[in-house]
Amino acid sequence: MKNKSIIFTAFALVIGIGSACTKLDENAYDIIPADKFYTNKNEVISAVLRPYTHANAWVTPSGQDGWWRLAELSGDQLAWPTKGPHGEDGGKWKRLHYHSWTVDEAGINNAWSLMYGGVGYCNDPIVNIESRDIASMGITQAEKNAYVAELKLLRAFHYLKLMDLFGNIPIATGAVDPSNPILPNTTPRKDVFTFIEKEILDNINNVPKLAKSQLGRMSQASGYAMLVELYLNAEVWTGTQRWDDCISAANKLINNEAGGQNGNMALDPNIFDQFKNTNDLSKEVIFSIAYDFTRAKFEPSWTGEFYHFAQRDIYGGGRNGNDGIVLIPEVYNKYETEDLRKTGWLLFGPQKKFVDGSDVLGTVEYAGKPLTFVDNIQKNSKGSTVSNMSEGEENSGVRFNKYKLGNSIPGIVNGVRVEPDPNYNNTDWNVYRLTWIYFAKAEAIMRKNGGAATAEAVQLINDCKSRAYDPAVWPSKAYTTSTLNLNELLAERGREFIFEGYRRDDLIRFGKLTTEKWWDHSPSASFRSLYPIPQRQRDLNAKLTQNPGY
Repeated sequence: MKNKSIIFTAFALVIGIGSACTKLDENAYDIIPADKFYTNKNEVISAVLRPYTHANAWVTPSGQDGWWRLAELSGDQLAWPTKGPHGEDGGKWKRLHYHSWTVDEAGINNAWSLMYGGVGYCNDPIVNIESRDIASMGITQAEKNAYVAELKLLRAFHYLKLMDLFGNIPIATGAVDPSNPILPNTTPRKDVFTFIEKEILDNINNVPKLAKSQLGRMSQASGYAMLVELYLNAEVWTGTQRWDDCISAANKLINNEAGGQNGNMALDPNIFDQFKNTNDLSKEVIFSIAYDFTRAKFEPSWTGEFYHFAQRDIYGGGRNGNDGIVLIPEVYNKYETEDLRKTGWLLFGPQKKFVDGSDVLGTVEYAGKPLTFVDNIQKNSKGSTVSNMSEGEENSGVRFNKYKLGNSIPGIVNGVRVEPDPNYNNTDWNVYRLTWIYFAKAEAIMRKNGGAATAEAVQLINDCKSRAYDPAVWPSKAYTTSTLNLNELLAERGREFIFEGYRRDDLIRFGKLTTEKWWDHSPSASFRSLYPIPQRQRDLNAKLTQNPGY
């Protein structure tokens, strides 16, 4: 049984804080005013944990417009095509895919609002905890310092992702006074970068090292992971390369100097362990959005994004979805046949019922017929070969199978009866994992070396990739300094981190987001490497400057 104190505590306590949003189109108040809160340690902890539960909405594919959707659905691996009568949704997915979004895009405004709402959930307890004496809150000075540092790291994480999507953004660090709202100015991206870096460096040593007790919370390890991300993208975000700094921050994690979720931090020997419903036992997860359905009834929301209308028949669970996001055609074939990620992380071909192995049946174009997921997006039932974002059917596209929820009913697996999984629906969503750090360090080494791989870079990637192959096959699949170049590194990043939210950044860093063609997507204007500042936000705050091109 899992013991995820972050989720249990957050849901077990009544959470009430004052208005804490930098979102300027509404005034939100909670039940308990701030001057009546923070009167004991439990109330302090609940305020510290509140932004984590909110992060589920924008960090993960949660069914809401957040960072994840904007980061993945503009790239070359995933899309949400219209499938028969479903998924048109006003054309929003097509505009993301074709890079034709506008300044009035509701989804982009929703992402901005969700993410800045999270900033507000950080700012309010920072201000309130910093301004109160420890006796009135029932905590020690050391606890006060640690809570404030943790919240500042989490706020830095919000700003990192906002900077990623929007570039020049406003910075707000105080709680909002609804009677006298302050309209912040736009801050240049380079200065936002400096603010984030300073916040991390100033606070990283005041939070605990990663340990089981810090699962799902900011720690020294997640601080270093953020630094790795900052420095890996520094040339794009500031115009200045920071490869040595990227390597130094990565080494803090690789050398186990910042703790580990389960003992010493290390790559999991099994490539599937980071994505199971027991991935709280993983040794390589650095920071995650933690779920505990067993105790807190807080469950992952990504099923709506990925699952078919009859998905519960496939997994033996209680979750179906909106038959939404699929692989862009031919991404599936970028995995070799022997690659265990192809069969383990992706769902392709005829689908069978978990309960007895019989055929799963379709519900729309294939109602009453066996459901088979195909690697194309076209109206096969009508004999059409036209393939684009408007031509899908319910079975179009290879599907998500990376994270596993388990089963809630008995079933048959390889001829053997299995009972309901006691950890069903408890799967954490990984934000940073050690594999990503290995890849970042390898890339920094190669870029320092003019794009050529060194023996160290090759070893880092091979240490990760080798888990995806049977040991008897692996020697012929290993990279060498002559076969690992930057283009191959980008391709391997795509295979390894599919669904994890990093594809847009990778394509930008490798100069391909707006210059390349994939499937039915044509190259777009260079300004599309940033999203527009939502027009609704500019209507509310005239100090916000629009990004170039919009």
